Amino acid sequence: MRVTLKDLADSLRGFEGVRRKKAIEPLVRVFHQGIEERKDVLASFGEDAAVIGYDGENHLLMAADGIWSRLMVSDPKWAGYCAVLVNVHDIAAMGGKPIAMVDVFSVSKKDTCEQVSLGMSEAVEKFNVPIVGGHIHPDTPYDALDVAIIGSVRKDAVIYSSTANAGDDVLFAVDLDGRVHPSSNLNWDSTSSKKPKIVQTQIKSMRVLGESHLLTAGKDVSNPGVVGTLGMLLELSRKGAILDISSIPIPKKLDLTEWLKMYPGMGFIVTSKKGNTEEVILTFKKHGLTCERVGEITDDSTLTITDGDDKADVFDFKKDTITGLAGRG
Repeated sequence: MRVTLKDLADSLRGFEGVRRKKAIEPLVRVFHQGIEERKDVLASFGEDAAVIGYDGENHLLMAADGIWSRLMVSDPKWAGYCAVLVNVHDIAAMGGKPIAMVDVFSVSKKDTCEQVSLGMSEAVEKFNVPIVGGHIHPDTPYDALDVAIIGSVRKDAVIYSSTANAGDDVLFAVDLDGRVHPSSNLNWDSTSSKKPKIVQTQIKSMRVLGESHLLTAGKDVSNPGVVGTLGMLLELSRKGAILDISSIPIPKKLDLTEWLKMYPGMGFIVTSKKGNTEEVILTFKKHGLTCERVGEITDDSTLTITDGDDKADVFDFKKDTITGLAGRG
């Protein structure tokens, strides 16, 4: 049975990876107080990493991610690998260079500890970002893993999520050379089988684009998937978009609905002025990523998907929220 565009829009809006982001807003209401008075905090909630000003030519970037408990249960080694992967991407998405990480690890079994550690070690070698400290709870009745990271970014090269402009092109960059990971049908694994030099070059693409001032906004594609991640960027930028799903790069033999909900391993949603679009596409290509123009930013509040014939609204930010952090970045 053919899935209609409206059915797809409804499915994306109700996707668990999107709905889980709603828990952010009430926490931000507690922690956001007083940040506006801090001149050294240049960006905070809603961005992939906080931006902290300090002396010198660079700003500090800070981010943290926790691993979904389901993944810890199904594949502890892959969970450890992903804990590093997602943090490195958060720094890259801001145009930054990852520096180092610390972790907090709660473990109930020795075997789980060994598998998680092995996965983290492989990712550390892959991305050349060390774990330099942290904390372990060796006797908890559950398994949990959280990692925090710091990075640096040139002061004039920060890529924000909140700065997309009406008329900008929307581009999706991704590595299509991979597989659906056997432990999770929502994970596209394009990094674990590649040499470190390749993935480090891919990660560097965002830093090159930031320092070249070719982007107006950007995010790494995370658990909400391609459409959900674009929705978070739009929510923070207080904009809308028309997204042509027929233009989205997709691995061979993969279903589009499935792909739009996947964590793509190495993927970025970015926006650029139309005059810079071709250079952005070429830059991603030079760094080993496929990139296509997939839409345009609008000056309304709606994220609309189209297949060239029909249209359907996924989010209307006059009434819908993903994180609820519009304009807080």
